[in-house]
Amino acid sequence: MSDSVGGCIRPRTAVSEAEVEALVRGICFKTGPPRLLGVEVEWLVHELRAPRLPVSPERLQAVYTALRAVPLRSALSVEPGGQLELSSLPAASLTECVRTVSADLDAVRAVLREDGLALVGLGHDPWQAPRRYLRQPRYDAMESCLDRTGPGGRFMMCASASVQVCVDAGHEEPGPMGHVRRWWLAHHLGAVLLAAFANSPLSGGRPTGWRSTRQLRWTQIGAGRAGGPPLNTDPRGAWTWHVLDAPVMCVRRDGGPWDVPEGLTLREWTRELVPRPPTREDLDYHLTTLFPPVRPRGHLELRMIDAQPGDDGWIVPLAVTAALFDDPEATETAYRAVKPLAERTLGLPAPHNPLYEDAARAALTDPELCEAAVTCFRAALAALPRLGAGTEVTDAVAGYLERYVLRGRCPADDLLDMPGGADRGPHGRETR
Repeated sequence: MSDSVGGCIRPRTAVSEAEVEALVRGICFKTGPPRLLGVEVEWLVHELRAPRLPVSPERLQAVYTALRAVPLRSALSVEPGGQLELSSLPAASLTECVRTVSADLDAVRAVLREDGLALVGLGHDPWQAPRRYLRQPRYDAMESCLDRTGPGGRFMMCASASVQVCVDAGHEEPGPMGHVRRWWLAHHLGAVLLAAFANSPLSGGRPTGWRSTRQLRWTQIGAGRAGGPPLNTDPRGAWTWHVLDAPVMCVRRDGGPWDVPEGLTLREWTRELVPRPPTREDLDYHLTTLFPPVRPRGHLELRMIDAQPGDDGWIVPLAVTAALFDDPEATETAYRAVKPLAERTLGLPAPHNPLYEDAARAALTDPELCEAAVTCFRAALAALPRLGAGTEVTDAVAGYLERYVLRGRCPADDLLDMPGGADRGPHGRETR
């Protein structure tokens, strides 16, 4: 493969195993004082008045073409099944992040409403079978690769949506704000966030037995692709080894279908150099094909939270996570609250361990997870004014604490409690 620069073709330079290791170590954790925050909000796109009816590819294409003409501060992208994603710029405060993304979402919703479409906050499509909207070599290869582990990959690609919160990695030095502690906290607090915000109990119109079916789908595609590394005192080393030993999803080509090797790890590719030597661009792409619940991208990307109901439901997990990571007092409280949960992992990496399974299946009906969630939400609520959050944000968190967490519930329970459950929409409207 090659790059075109100024009309000239520049060959891409191969990278060795040692070079890959040095590159990953250098880019996975950018340490320093925590000061920036970001969020990526994914949404299912449904018919406004008949959400059980599939939206045709032609209508999706038309509305996405219209959206590209809308000035937004967030980056707009489309997922393989036609889900829509907005990714914020790094923000200097929670208030800035909320204000920017909210304005962008208002603009996006206005365009969708004109065509009778709506953004829907559900972690997993409760009715539609996975159907791919984007036809590109990247997604052709991804589908072929993930099909080897069963149908979970297609559901993940085409029928899931999330709220992903991005926080700084933290200080190089040890301590509550150090990157080693924050890495550990992200994984164990992640189980509490998964349970508290579970919002995907249905598939094919029926309960799956999991309050977060989205997390079930991620688990189904395997530890090599969607698992994290073992937790230890060297996050850089653990993640680097995980990247090298993870299976390569595909080998890109300039023309024609991409190769989808079976069982080839990146480490083996750097040694065997077939079907061609890997390049820096291949490493960058490989990193985007790994989907652990916490992904280090210089900052930490927490990926375990289901998309939330309501236009502004995404603000609550953003605010809670920001408070628990960036307020020193709340961070220490969260650490003490989740520390007892570590035993339930049995030393296994997330999400393929009993703690994450219980969080996804039982959510806050699990007494220990519920107790930790109550402590963490109360700490976050106390911290939000110290972070400069306004009353709208603090009221939203307080309301969520009262409606769900203190009652051992999550949004998935609302869906399961609806009369006629699977025959009703996410807001209780009849959809037959």
